[in-house]
Amino acid sequence: MPRGLLFLVLWLPLVTTTYGQSVQLGEGRDQKSLHMTHTDTPPVIDGVLDEATWQSATVIDDFHQIIPVEYAEPSERTEVRLLFDADAIYVGVKLFIDPALISHNILRRNGNIFTGEDYFTVSFDSFNTQRGGYYFGVNANGVRADGIYRNVSQFYSDWDSIYFVKTTIVADGWIAEYAIPYKSISFDPNIDTWGMNFSRKIQARNEQMVWVSNDRRFDPSSAGLATGLTGLRQGLGLDVVTSGSLIQEKNFLTGASGDTQAPSLDVFYKLTSGLNASMTVNTDFSVTEIDDRQVNLTRFSLFFPEKRDFFLREADIFEFGRLNQNGRPFFSRRIGLGAANEVIDLEIGGKVSGRIGDWELGALSIRQGETPAVNADNLSVIRVKTGVLAESTIGAIFTDGNPTSNRDSTLAGMDFLYRNSHLPGGRIVELSTWLQHTDTEGFTGNDDAVGVSLNLPSQEGLTGRVEFNRFEANFRPALGFANRTGVEQKATELNYTWRPRGRWFQALGFGAAWERFDNLRGWAETENLTLTALELTTRTGDGVTLSTTRSRDNLLTPFRIFPGTSIRAGDYEYATSTLEFRSAPFRKVVGRLGVTGGEFYGGDQQRLVGNLTWTPTPNIRTNVGFNITRADLPEGEFTSRVLTAGFDYVFSNSLSLVNLVQYDNVSEVAGLNVRLHWIPQEGQALFLVLNHNQIDLLRNDEFQAAGTSVTLKYSYTFRY
Repeated sequence: MPRGLLFLVLWLPLVTTTYGQSVQLGEGRDQKSLHMTHTDTPPVIDGVLDEATWQSATVIDDFHQIIPVEYAEPSERTEVRLLFDADAIYVGVKLFIDPALISHNILRRNGNIFTGEDYFTVSFDSFNTQRGGYYFGVNANGVRADGIYRNVSQFYSDWDSIYFVKTTIVADGWIAEYAIPYKSISFDPNIDTWGMNFSRKIQARNEQMVWVSNDRRFDPSSAGLATGLTGLRQGLGLDVVTSGSLIQEKNFLTGASGDTQAPSLDVFYKLTSGLNASMTVNTDFSVTEIDDRQVNLTRFSLFFPEKRDFFLREADIFEFGRLNQNGRPFFSRRIGLGAANEVIDLEIGGKVSGRIGDWELGALSIRQGETPAVNADNLSVIRVKTGVLAESTIGAIFTDGNPTSNRDSTLAGMDFLYRNSHLPGGRIVELSTWLQHTDTEGFTGNDDAVGVSLNLPSQEGLTGRVEFNRFEANFRPALGFANRTGVEQKATELNYTWRPRGRWFQALGFGAAWERFDNLRGWAETENLTLTALELTTRTGDGVTLSTTRSRDNLLTPFRIFPGTSIRAGDYEYATSTLEFRSAPFRKVVGRLGVTGGEFYGGDQQRLVGNLTWTPTPNIRTNVGFNITRADLPEGEFTSRVLTAGFDYVFSNSLSLVNLVQYDNVSEVAGLNVRLHWIPQEGQALFLVLNHNQIDLLRNDEFQAAGTSVTLKYSYTFRY
């Protein structure tokens, strides 16, 4: 048995014993609370609070600012009404303001309403653990935005559920009316108290207000309490999602073409109100949004986020050690996608995820089809964690399978997060530690990884972080992500933010960040020291940042940085400076421009990064973006370019046509993506997607068609 797995087996009984001790949730918190009102007559969700049942609802209106001045009185009143019955929670909110001041440019479904918009959110910690939960947001156009919290204060915005919300703009503000079914969430039926919070943004004043906060945060650790939630039901707790795709493809380079009919089935069943079972058959990811183009001018693999719905459900449970990229033991994107981002068939898969008492459990197993280079394989992961103390967690993870190789591979790991948000002055401390061990066929020894970090986050004043990670040379998380192994990583960061109470500036900050990677064989590989001289945000949301970075890169072997150009081995030191301007996101024209210049691998570089978005009406949105780097090196000159352009026409918050063009001169591929997305009603969706690529094979600016695919997909959710 691998020593990491042996350690894990010996360690789990200790965890069980530890959590056997009773922990009183919410000890020492200065909390607000409310008592939910039961209704026998649910309101009609039409964005008008005219039903008589709203008159008996629980009402709260004691909001306070968190931006610009925490605990100051808001400039406008917000009145929230709350009801519940056996099937759903109902939220009716009146947001008072002059309608001329409402920012509501986003009309497209799944548009980012948290940047540049007035919005309202309600969040639930339905297990009252102070560690996780759900949020449900909406802007004045009725565009929804939902997600799940992870690691207490972070969240997945790509998580989607079925809930109902309508909005109207009235003479003295706007109204939002929600129905959030219990079928769409998990909860503990043995408790009648949930964590609950509400937030509102007035974008034109760059003002944010909430019901409960701590150090300008309003995550589950600082939520208020909602009591009286009894008699809740989820029906059978069964969702059956059927879908069918018609796909036509043609490869113009080889002449191959074909048509595919691809039915698929996803079944979601609540084993209990807190534990979900999922099954997927012939999983179809054909209409998943395409990735943003990136050009890699480093020696290390790039990281692309997960965007597929099946893997995003309960994704928070699978988080480990607060690792964002390098060293993640499980990264679902490794499943079903090859090295060149080609789709690999997923024949059948199952997942059990949720909460059992004080434990969180995630167990996933997928049968991935074969490719010319890799045999079909079962890919599995088990993740367990539980709460300790008031806000902390301890957990373990195990993975088995290798999606990109025929070498057998397993991983075992454990992690502990200590969190305390009740230090003097409302300050927060977070200590994260983790250990992993891999066992990969053909590799013996040097296959462990360990890390520890101490974080003192804050929205004002001093904030700091110290981190140490060690990744041995044969550490290979086959179902995870590791782009640097055989190294020790040391990092520290110190920042200061001042929030003046004058009328011009919202925040002024400066700081320093240092990171170093040392090869385990005894020499320094890379080192970066970044000094931020100015981080300024105005009251309206415009901003400017000025920073400088001193870098060192010790190359033992050459690496190809650009087609036709390789950097020779050597110990390089260079410095660059960056100046970035960004405009307030509520404007009709929004832009960002960053300029970087300085030394680069024995030569020099100039980099220009920016984007410009014009939204003349909520129905029309156009944008252009660019990332251009010009390098003059001893080995030669080159210019890398990533260019994007988009045009969206949004008919309504349920029907949109999105067009995106992307080009980079490393692959010399220009790609067009056109997506027609229609939601007849919640739980149904129709997609018509066109992808077309042009390629410059000879790099002589003469492009030819490379490939085209057209996909028509319809999905329907049967809910019982």
